[in-house]
Amino acid sequence: MAVLSLKVIDKNDKTRYVSSGEDQVVLVNTSQYAEGDRICLETDTKNIFVWIQFDDALGASLVYITDNISYDIPFGEKRISYSPKAFHGDSHYLYARAARDDEIYAYRNQALNVYDFHGETNCFPHAYANVETRNEAVFAARNAIDGVIANLAHGAWPYESWGINRRDDACITVEFGNEIVADKVVLYLRADFPHDNWWKQVKLVLSDGEELVCELKKTALGQEIPLNGKIITSLMLKELIKSDDPSPFPALTQIEVYGTVNIPYGISPKATISQ
Repeated sequence: MAVLSLKVIDKNDKTRYVSSGEDQVVLVNTSQYAEGDRICLETDTKNIFVWIQFDDALGASLVYITDNISYDIPFGEKRISYSPKAFHGDSHYLYARAARDDEIYAYRNQALNVYDFHGETNCFPHAYANVETRNEAVFAARNAIDGVIANLAHGAWPYESWGINRRDDACITVEFGNEIVADKVVLYLRADFPHDNWWKQVKLVLSDGEELVCELKKTALGQEIPLNGKIITSLMLKELIKSDDPSPFPALTQIEVYGTVNIPYGISPKATISQ
């Protein structure tokens, strides 16, 4: 059993709402959020998989948490990379639930985290980069793992992306927080042509040290890179080579990594299914 607590805390560190439960907690916030508010998930058990929903418009994400997490409610410029319905109004349904084994070990997109955020985090998967165009929220690394694949324009949600500010040495990393067995990577390049350029070649660097040079096409569709069951804890996309198109603006809309969590030695897959 894990004791989970959800809190809404204001800019003065005053707890406005709180709820706790064993393996599951539901919290209803019946007031509007104010700038400086944050949502905290506290747990007495570390290194666990949990479902979290901090906003009903964004939905739930299955994440791996290594400790308590604190999530700042986005305001101002940071809001435009989220749905305008997110964190809006005076009625908010939040929950957290310890994941079942059959959910944890299911084949899924291991890179998806709607609630990823900048900086140090105890919540995975997590994306970060060495550059984000003008440090604007609509070009942040977190946008590449938020599950939104609309890529025929650029800018405010749902067209947020990872932008590289024309840097030739741009790279983005996705950390999973645990070992996964990776089947394939799917890349959605931003395809706002002719405004956008596109990468004809990229290098994928896996946490085990293997490097894969991958050829890409000019398309809005997802492009698959097979990994064939590689066991990794992170991957990096680097050495992004633009095409000869005249635009200086290539960008990444989404990176998906399909596979399973690595089942610990000595545990049979059947034993992981909840009865």
